[in-house]
Amino acid sequence: MCDTEVGWQLAYNGLELLGSIPAISSPSPTQAQPVAENSEEDFDEQDLLEPFTQFSIDNPSAKFKGPGSSEHFIRNVRDLSDVPGDDGLDLSPDIYDPGALPSRRLLIRNQVRLPPLDVARRLFAAQYTYLGTIFAFTDPANFDRELIAAHRGQPDVSDKDASLAYAKVLVTLAFGKLYSVNQWIDYQGPPGFEYFTQALQLLPDAHEEGSILCVETLALIGYFMQNMNRHDAAFLYTGMALRMAISLGLHQEVSPTESPTVLGLDEEAREHRRRVWWSIYSLDRILSVKSGNPITIQDEDIGVNLPSRLPGETEYCPAVVLRHYTELSRILGEVTKSIYRRSAKPRSVRELMKSVQSINSDLSKWDRNLPGELRFDPDKLHTTRESVSTFSHYYQCINMTARPLLFHVVRQRLQVIRADPETKETTDWKDGLSPTTIHIIERCISAAEETIRMMAEARRRDLVATYGYMDGEHVFSAAIVLVMACAAFPTRPSVTRAMNVGLELLRDMAERGWNSHMNARYELLAHLRSAFLPGEPTATPSAFSATASNLAFSPIGVQSSTVSPPVAEPSAAQPDINTEFGMPSPLNNVGLPHEGNGEILTNDGNSGEPPAPGSSEGDFSSFIFDESMFLDAGAIGDGTVGEQMDYQVWEEGYGNPTVNAGLQLSHWHWAQGL
Repeated sequence: MCDTEVGWQLAYNGLELLGSIPAISSPSPTQAQPVAENSEEDFDEQDLLEPFTQFSIDNPSAKFKGPGSSEHFIRNVRDLSDVPGDDGLDLSPDIYDPGALPSRRLLIRNQVRLPPLDVARRLFAAQYTYLGTIFAFTDPANFDRELIAAHRGQPDVSDKDASLAYAKVLVTLAFGKLYSVNQWIDYQGPPGFEYFTQALQLLPDAHEEGSILCVETLALIGYFMQNMNRHDAAFLYTGMALRMAISLGLHQEVSPTESPTVLGLDEEAREHRRRVWWSIYSLDRILSVKSGNPITIQDEDIGVNLPSRLPGETEYCPAVVLRHYTELSRILGEVTKSIYRRSAKPRSVRELMKSVQSINSDLSKWDRNLPGELRFDPDKLHTTRESVSTFSHYYQCINMTARPLLFHVVRQRLQVIRADPETKETTDWKDGLSPTTIHIIERCISAAEETIRMMAEARRRDLVATYGYMDGEHVFSAAIVLVMACAAFPTRPSVTRAMNVGLELLRDMAERGWNSHMNARYELLAHLRSAFLPGEPTATPSAFSATASNLAFSPIGVQSSTVSPPVAEPSAAQPDINTEFGMPSPLNNVGLPHEGNGEILTNDGNSGEPPAPGSSEGDFSSFIFDESMFLDAGAIGDGTVGEQMDYQVWEEGYGNPTVNAGLQLSHWHWAQGL
């Protein structure tokens, strides 16, 4: 490990290398003890000497082969002899003519024109604001080179690499237009859809050789599919990108070599491999977990170091953001394995409690190690948005850890309230629950409230992605928790306001983006709010729903009066440069178009500012999530402490497979009769 990486670890108070398998040193002579004959216990305690954690690139087309492969084994056998040899087992000519296999690239149609260079650079800046610091799939310098090459003309479709580079430019521009226009303008698809459709036609076929460029492009394609609510397609494209990354060995460290006869990679190239790997790792893990699919790769199978700063980068740079974002993705995987995955061996309630406590401890540690520059500050939103993406991810981890337990407690409370409505205000929901259970539920509610507060601040600056899957998922997930809390518990006024603002955020995304899937989520939660809380705003249909009921999402028969006017392309001003990151400035600083004035909707559906501090409506925007409130609270210890825990509540809460499957909306329909 280089000095820079060692210093980076020390600076973050010993933050562990995510997924890296630590080298286990051999015992010193003074520590070594003779093993007694037939002493099975002593024998089992001996450590393995050295794990497999590195990948040697001996030629440009090297492919990763794990320690279980026959090719890896034969090389070890060869090393036992004096017979010279090489590792060219896979370098022989193909047994078929690669040109004989059909290619989709020969069927390209409906070619689109690229925007002018200055407009394209501002579109890049827009997508970088949302994606560039949490996923390292695009880089300003590389994109500019690829953009200039793309402006020279359409690629030769027979040239796989040129077509792939052109496709990456197109999908990057698609994201830029998606985020900058940020509203519905066309029945054919969201903004940027025309770039995306041509990018699909330029992708290589699955039988062709992989590359890091292809990993990056497939990942972007997969996430764009997810934004369009094509979950299965997104799962396939993202999975293809991850498997290609594994075949390229990105999940293992590249062995440094000093031999001039062996292909070596400099530190910048090795760091690029790390960043691409951890980016696709996070994207795949998030999409897998949130869709209820199994995790694609286990952390124990990963041996590559976390992202770290290169010598020329500033102390706080995108690598720092990616590093902390990656750690949250690892914790999210632990949430799935410990809480939502069905295990062949039933676990005890105590083991489950320890798993939940371990996850909460990891989340608290993550918060303590976070650099100040990454913490959410509304005043920073005019220059960066990565804190919104990062903390939304963080609060979602808290939410997913607690929501099966929250659901069970809410269900029990609603059964009591149904029999006697006055019970909600006259009894304490905490009665009979352990301190640990209470803290986990309160933490979940507070995290949901903070998610909405943060998203409301971002919406004021038009920095909520109307078509953004993660923005919509985080708001929706938080709104579910807040509706549950308001239905079953006497809550703070700020929780009720957060619930209402959360629903209006969903409604705003549905109407601005003409999103049928987002509108369905808004209307279901609005109806549940009306059923649970008769005094709250009624579930009136959104403008989207009223219009969509007479349309079939087809340009046929659409009256011009129902179609929003097109939004103009960005102006031709050159983007500013954010000197802190050395990257294009976010969209609010580069002259990109906006819809509206950035105001959040009030509870009556009218546009307006959130309640001002000190007003009669309270101060929703001033709430700050305090991790220290929950640090080590209700810790699960040994001995008699466990006897004080409400085992039955945990067993019923986390043991219900319908809840563990992800709290599907169908499980809420029973509540509408209350």
